[in-house]
Amino acid sequence: MAYIANTPDDVRAMLDAVGLDSLDRLFDMIPPEYRLDRPLRIPPALTELELTREIGGLIARNEGADRRVCFLGAGAYDHFIPAVVDALASRGEFYTSYTPYQAEASQGTLQAVFEYQTLVAQLTGMDVSNASLYDGGSAVAEASLMAMATNRRAGRVVVAGTVHPEYRRVLRTYLEYLEPEVVEVPGKDGVADVDAIAAALTDDAAALVIQQPNFLGRLEDVETLCAVARDRGAAAVVSVDPISLGLLKRPDAYGADVVTAEGQSLGNPLSFGGPYLGMLACKSEYLRKLPGRVVGQTTDRNGKRCWVLTLQTREQHIRREKATSNICTNQGLLALRASIYLAAMGPRGLREAAEQSARKAHYAADALGKAGLPLAFPGPFFKEFTVRCPKDPAAVLRKVGEAGFHGGVALGRWSPELADCILIAVTEKRTKGEIDGLADAYRRALASV
Repeated sequence: MAYIANTPDDVRAMLDAVGLDSLDRLFDMIPPEYRLDRPLRIPPALTELELTREIGGLIARNEGADRRVCFLGAGAYDHFIPAVVDALASRGEFYTSYTPYQAEASQGTLQAVFEYQTLVAQLTGMDVSNASLYDGGSAVAEASLMAMATNRRAGRVVVAGTVHPEYRRVLRTYLEYLEPEVVEVPGKDGVADVDAIAAALTDDAAALVIQQPNFLGRLEDVETLCAVARDRGAAAVVSVDPISLGLLKRPDAYGADVVTAEGQSLGNPLSFGGPYLGMLACKSEYLRKLPGRVVGQTTDRNGKRCWVLTLQTREQHIRREKATSNICTNQGLLALRASIYLAAMGPRGLREAAEQSARKAHYAADALGKAGLPLAFPGPFFKEFTVRCPKDPAAVLRKVGEAGFHGGVALGRWSPELADCILIAVTEKRTKGEIDGLADAYRRALASV
């Protein structure tokens, strides 16, 4: 059952209603010799994350299931989810609602989407956000289509080779039978090659797609990259880690035109890979080509605040040739969870999650370096980093798994050049003991493989 603590005013009102002056009077019927007259031995207060971990440890004693400590990343992350997210998002009016085709009859859904759009715009510094998309990969592809339509260029879309390989694959699929050429520019030392990208940005380039932090965990020189795109008249499309925006510059500060993100880390569980949440926000000049839905605020005939679907850019609403995409719905429940998460965490909470993730990731990188896994690309990173493995990564990861850890992602599946590399992510959930345990597991695995 739901539980909400009573405030002092609530307690006073209830005592007044029954004619008592203190809570102690409620126990007058209990003989004094049976009352507890000593302080309760209650341990110091814990944060929600610490309490969840403590209870989880007690529960684990009764379970035989795989409960490996998660250091996986590559676009999906084991961040902490406050209990309030599940409590509110699982309410029936949210959990069973669907796309607001009859918008005026869906005021609650529309208001929730409007709040989501507002929070995303504040988070990214962009002027407007849509109601969400399918996932981070489709958001990158839709952003590129939007840039093409706005810039009226269809020659090429330039993509940094340090963008998530699955996002690049989705983009190629979207554009395979359209006019633009997708030009992928290989990275250099784990980051985008600025000179090579500048050379690839021809006068007919519609967009430059980059990622911050990039797929390998490194921080890009986003200001220079966005400036290069701007000089060539191309849109700067930046895919971000939303948690990182609690610590790093907002995309508006370095000149991004369109911002995309995978919103899974904002209050959504890993869920074996989906469904996830695509985020898309942009400057106002791109608004008319924004795919999906945009909810706006207005007043009804009685002057009361209400919400409407301001833009509906699907072919069922407007002329087919004017439609911007086939996005017919949005990941409404996941967007709602992201909204609750952001509202509950607030700027200070998001910064705390980002700082803890960054500090713990750097501690882990040092510990793993001492265990025999040096950084593959030295340089600044956020919460994810790539290490070189002196032995077969697949065999080493199996041994690490037997020790109780999901130790990372072998990168050879995406790139032969990274066949000896492992990508490791560290979030605020990981403890010093878990990180030290991971380093020890790797040390043992390297000695036994």
